[in-house]
Amino acid sequence: MGTNPRFQPLLTAIVLGHLLVSIVHGAAHSGARIPMSLAATLFIWIVILIGPLAGLWISRSRPAAGGWVVAATMAASLVFGIANHFVVIGPDHVTRVAAEWRVLFTSTATLLVLTEAAGVAAGVWSATRRHVTSDRLSPVS
Repeated sequence: MGTNPRFQPLLTAIVLGHLLVSIVHGAAHSGARIPMSLAATLFIWIVILIGPLAGLWISRSRPAAGGWVVAATMAASLVFGIANHFVVIGPDHVTRVAAEWRVLFTSTATLLVLTEAAGVAAGVWSATRRHVTSDRLSPVS
């Protein structure tokens, strides 16, 4: 197996932290009754939720490939979230959310930015570092 235990705990913590924040943010979306298009819903499920988990799973046997998947999906998630929550004025913008949901929505939108930026950094870091196999002590790319 090509995994390096030094990289896995950080990547795992960031991906699972991002998943947790995403779930809470989704609850705020539902509570505030913010409509999502089919395209946005598919992007959320495939890229934001499944993508980092798939990258984490891949990273266990192919650290570089998994790291790139995590970095790419987190980067796409970051751009999507910043655009929809902080730039484009629409129902998903933090200033347009129903008042009773605004604090939770804005807090989780901000935490998503932080976890996604951390995911990009950790994914690139993991992908570009030399990894040592657990069964032999020789470097592998």
